[in-house]
Amino acid sequence: MNLFRLLTHQIAQWRQDLSSSASKCLLDRTLRKTIEQLKHYRQIARSHLKPKQFLRQALYPPTLRRKSQKRHRPQPSVIFVVAVVSLTSAIGYRLYNEPELGVGTIAPQILRAPISASVVDTKTTEANRKAARTAAVPVLMISEAANQEIYQSLQRLVDRGNELRRMVGVFPFVETSVLSTATQVYLRQAQEWEWRLMLATVEGANPIPTSPPTTPPPSSSATSSQQLAILELQNYRRAYPSEDFSGLREAIERTRKRYNEAIASLATADSGESNQVYNASFFNLSEAEWGETQSAIRLALQRILSQGVVPGLPDTVLESAVRTQLAEVPPDALGLATRILMDVIQPNLVQDPEQTKIRAEQAAQAVEDIVVEIRQGEVIVQGGEIITQSDFVLLDYFGLSRRRTNWVGLLGFGTLVTGSVVLFLWVERQFHPGLRRRDHFLLLLLSLSAPLMVAMNVPVLSLPAIGLLAGSFYGSALGVTTVSLLSLLLPIGMEVTWTNLVASSIGGLIGAAMAGRLRSREELATLGSIVGITQGVIYLILSLLLSTAPAPVWYIVLTSATLHGAMGLAWSVVALGISPYLENLFDLVTPIRLAELSNPNRPLLKRLASEAPGTFQHTLFVATLAEAAAHDLRCNVELVRAGTLYHDIGKMHDPLGFIENQMGRPNKHDAIDDPWTSAAIIKKHVSEGLVMARKCRLPKAIRAFIPEHQGTMLISYFYYQAQQRAKDDPTLSVRESDFRYDGPIPQSRETGIVMLADSCEAALRSLKDATPEEALAMVNRILRARWQDEQLVDSGLSRADMSRIAEIFVQVWLQFNHQRIPYPKGALSSSSSSRGGA
Repeated sequence: MNLFRLLTHQIAQWRQDLSSSASKCLLDRTLRKTIEQLKHYRQIARSHLKPKQFLRQALYPPTLRRKSQKRHRPQPSVIFVVAVVSLTSAIGYRLYNEPELGVGTIAPQILRAPISASVVDTKTTEANRKAARTAAVPVLMISEAANQEIYQSLQRLVDRGNELRRMVGVFPFVETSVLSTATQVYLRQAQEWEWRLMLATVEGANPIPTSPPTTPPPSSSATSSQQLAILELQNYRRAYPSEDFSGLREAIERTRKRYNEAIASLATADSGESNQVYNASFFNLSEAEWGETQSAIRLALQRILSQGVVPGLPDTVLESAVRTQLAEVPPDALGLATRILMDVIQPNLVQDPEQTKIRAEQAAQAVEDIVVEIRQGEVIVQGGEIITQSDFVLLDYFGLSRRRTNWVGLLGFGTLVTGSVVLFLWVERQFHPGLRRRDHFLLLLLSLSAPLMVAMNVPVLSLPAIGLLAGSFYGSALGVTTVSLLSLLLPIGMEVTWTNLVASSIGGLIGAAMAGRLRSREELATLGSIVGITQGVIYLILSLLLSTAPAPVWYIVLTSATLHGAMGLAWSVVALGISPYLENLFDLVTPIRLAELSNPNRPLLKRLASEAPGTFQHTLFVATLAEAAAHDLRCNVELVRAGTLYHDIGKMHDPLGFIENQMGRPNKHDAIDDPWTSAAIIKKHVSEGLVMARKCRLPKAIRAFIPEHQGTMLISYFYYQAQQRAKDDPTLSVRESDFRYDGPIPQSRETGIVMLADSCEAALRSLKDATPEEALAMVNRILRARWQDEQLVDSGLSRADMSRIAEIFVQVWLQFNHQRIPYPKGALSSSSSSRGGA
């Protein structure tokens, strides 16, 4: 009777569907569903089921139940409350015991000391000691390396001078009894026309002017030098034979030539030490004077360097000190010696790190404790006055600061935390929807690590590690949001220094923004180095900008900056070290882990390639099809690649049960000759694949590809065989459920794409000489069949996506199925004969 009522109700529904059908396609689909449901009712009518089981099978047949397999994620209400309460409790720690009468507040009444006391103001004392430590004068020491470099510079400069003097020749070039030093100086540097004029005058010939008409008349000093030279030459010519005078004239001309070459070399020299220091007057020094000058320069340099040269010393002060040390230099060489020393002297005093540290600590220890004294009954603060630090020390010591839980502040802070969590959930919905409860729990644990480190007095915040892990696990948007919200909440609820907070926040933001783009552990390690260096540099800049000392002690500042940079790198190392454990513990699939799972040298993939080589090749082609479609539809390409490589691993339980592994051998199912057994073998590759995946600890997202790529599709080949046998033997009962996969149907776009690629792979391989239009028509038929079979209702793929996927599959098929020019037989035979002759 119940069955009759069900059939009557179903027939009325069919009539309604048929009357509302607006197209032949809908009518055909309705009829197919009708026939399928009638077969189902016939099967359950023959079975011996209890009434409840009978009704459940009749009202909810398998073909209808496939629609209701979409997984519904729980609402994040519980984790939301837990997050707000835990973050408020952890970060708002100081609000639990906050003084009502703190520094900067107004005293409500006159507050007096109940007893006499002397109280140490530890906060002010520590601040003064820190200032003294920072402002301590650094201890300098003489750098032997700097001295060595200075001496080497001096030697190079002296060598250049000696080279120039060798070029110009010995001076005086004749005995001073023949020509005076002044005359030799003038003759060597006189212009050519002046020399010719003097020579003509001495020899009694008419002078031949060789100077241009516009040449100005010589000065009186030049005229007197010229007259003196002419007089001395005439005297020599009259006193000595003509041969001696000719020799003198040749010596003068040789000296003039070498002098002019030296001057030209000095003028054309590159802008360097010699060009700045040496000039024409340098050639007027005698060898003895030049030797004395070198000795005096070295002695003066030794004295100056032994006293030390501090950085930043003004040039005027340094020049005055240099001239003081050059008393032994000949007067004519004083300017040259000064220029040489000014050119080579560099600061040779550097900070002594150890002594500077000792002096800084001594300066800090020399700061006495700031003690606030008061007698019994004296007024600590008048009513209505602003409480200062010294007032607060006394009030807190006497228990008058009214410390208690600041419920108003805690409520306000809780509201701020609630807003932050709401903002995070909004960003999550926009950029990374569908996080699991375990993902929220992991993000909460990462967030709670920051206040925990502050409570444990760790010198540097853990924001870089949080940014790297959150960005790597859940993408840049969620990572940046997490670090930004923590950077906002931490200074409100806890006592953190601004330099530490800003440096750590910037390091964490850089790590979070870039971690989501990385594809290997090596890249993550490089990013950790960048985060550490950035954090150290930011801390150094902020320390210099906020320092109140007139001249900061670089040793202390650089040491602190280096410590913060090293801690940033250390947090990156921590993040890199624990990320694999967190990935396994919370079942995460990061791009890095997916890339590692896609390595063909993984043990499971190596087994698949060796035990089921045909399946492995099939997998590679399916992966190529699915990746191309996933990339075009903006899906998770790394997840599609990894999931496709593992989707058929269950075929290793019986490789010969699948035609791609038979490779010309007899078909195993022909020998079995039982469609029910053969269908069970085919279906078993899903269940066995799940067993293998769990045994190898594959992520749940990868395991989902194993059942979902088959969904609840019908194993039509063996189902048809079973129907044929049932016609011949009426005692046989053919249930469609025996020939359908157990599901579930695809629950994501990624698994849906893999189902379609897996369905089209064999068909595309079978095409040899088909045109692209024919291939596209065949692929569209396959995709339409999957759509009409309601395999994709929960996948998120649309009808428009079907057309695009079909086009991409055909494009990939064309790349694999490209034509080649046949190799000429004659060329092959000639090639073979050539190898044989060789």
